Amino acid sequence: MNGLAEATAGLGYGLASALVPVVNAEAYAVIAGRHGGHALVVVLALALGQTAGKLLLFESARRGTGWLGRWFPRRSRSGRAAARAARWAGPIRRWLSRRRTGLPTVFVSAAVGIPPLAVVSFAAGTAGLRRWEFAGACLAGRGIRFAVLALPAMLAF
Repeated sequence: MNGLAEATAGLGYGLASALVPVVNAEAYAVIAGRHGGHALVVVLALALGQTAGKLLLFESARRGTGWLGRWFPRRSRSGRAAARAARWAGPIRRWLSRRRTGLPTVFVSAAVGIPPLAVVSFAAGTAGLRRWEFAGACLAGRGIRFAVLALPAMLAF
């Protein structure tokens, strides 16, 4: 495949993995690194796709579930699942509402995965974080994460 086709595939895969939990962008980054060539382009495309998908989650939380809820109907949650979600989302939302802790939290979540970026995306949308700040921190963190995963595979082959 040429660079443009690989970048387009990486962008689509990143977007899909941001919205569908079983689609694994990290594995895609490692595989892209094994094939060398345009691995850094694929890493950037994956990060852009993931950021676009997380921005969808961010905006759905900011605006309520109205427009996104039509595409993805809500599942009823059991009491345990709702309690687990509240246990994560509440403290993260409070943490994200503070200027000095919000952006580092998004960045660390995007780069390390703890706390889960999907939860942080929803919480950041409800906490009033600016869209462009969220996108920048998310893109930087995801870019670093995917580069760290792809680089050893690139150097090994």
